[in-house]
Order: sequence, then structure tokens, then C-alpha cells
Amino acid sequence: QVQLVESGGGLVQAGGSLRLSCAASGRVFSRYTMAWFRQAPGKAREFVASITLSGGTTTYADSVKDRFTISRDSSKNTVYLQMDTLNPEDTAAYRCAIGDSRVIALTKRYDYWGQGTQVTVSS
Repeated sequence: QVQLVESGGGLVQAGGSLRLSCAASGRVFSRYTMAWFRQAPGKAREFVASITLSGGTTTYADSVKDRFTISRDSSKNTVYLQMDTLNPEDTAAYRCAIGDSRVIALTKRYDYWGQGTQVTVSS
């Protein structure tokens, strides 16, 4: 019983920046982890970054580390994804997810997903 609402997607030129937001509501627990995934048409869903709500421990995919920064405002149950130095390969539907950290550690599965927000980077 968690609802996730993403925002902040849009069209940006290569080299530009965007900041995505994901607000969680409902039964959100401190032991939860929130994450960003992305999926381009015809390609598999790809993990982007995650952060634990309790301690703020972050994890990044190699493809985005040093360019993207995930952060959270635990008081608002909101996570952000600051995306810098964007390139066309970053074009995808970005989707927020949340799950129990213990379950994620064992299975890598998340329990709830947002509807997604489109990021398009022009060359």
C-alpha cells in the first residue's frame, strides 16, 4: 500500500541536466529502499540508483555514477535523482520503485512502482 508519483522528466539537450522527484505515500517504513530504474523502447529495464530511507546509503549503476546523484528527504518520503551531463543514451522512461531493504538485499525485487516519467536527451 505505497503510492509513488514521479515528476521532473522532460526534454533536454545533451550535456544538460534534469532533476527527477519521486514522492511516496501510504505505508512507508524506515527500512525501505527507494530506487530509480529506466527503460528505453525495446530494451530491458535497467537499474539506475537506489537509496535507503533510514541511512541514506546509495548505490549507482556504473553507467550513471559520477553523473547522477540520488538523494532523499526522509521527512517527506521523497527521493530525487539529479542527472547531470546527460547524453542521448540516458533517454528512457524513468520509474521510481520502493521496497523492503531486507527483501531487496535477498531478491533484488521491489514491491511498488510509480507510473514513470519520460526523459529525452537530444543529440
